[in-house]
Amino acid sequence: MSNTQALPRPLPLLEADVPEAVAPCCPPLTERPFTAEEAETAARMFKALGDPVRLRLFSAVASHEGGEACVCDISDVGVSQPTVSHHLKKLKEAGLLTSERRGTWVYYRVEPSVLAAMGKLLTSGMSAGVETGELSSPAVRPSAAERR
Repeated sequence: MSNTQALPRPLPLLEADVPEAVAPCCPPLTERPFTAEEAETAARMFKALGDPVRLRLFSAVASHEGGEACVCDISDVGVSQPTVSHHLKKLKEAGLLTSERRGTWVYYRVEPSVLAAMGKLLTSGMSAGVETGELSSPAVRPSAAERR
């Protein structure tokens, strides 16, 4: 296996101040089927968040005062420092975090546009179905045979 593998493209950024004016990386799940490229982008984002340690790190950065966190403040997630660095690198490669070195420490920030894109991907179109009662739990929804 070659070490010259191309890095995945980061998620496109959205302007946080104008969420309606900019399209997210992918359409809402309920709008239409994803293209292959949209599916790759969304899968890369969710794969990065699919690890519990990465999810905890992402949450620690996102919820930190000022919207950014020093690696020294978020590294207590039950794994070694090299493992924390590995997970933060994976979050950066997926386009979920940005970083800036300040002296000895690295500060991480969740791009507000990424949070907006993730929220729009998962919630747009779903709220209308919930409000009208059109969406129900699979355990309660009648099967195709029962609807005939």
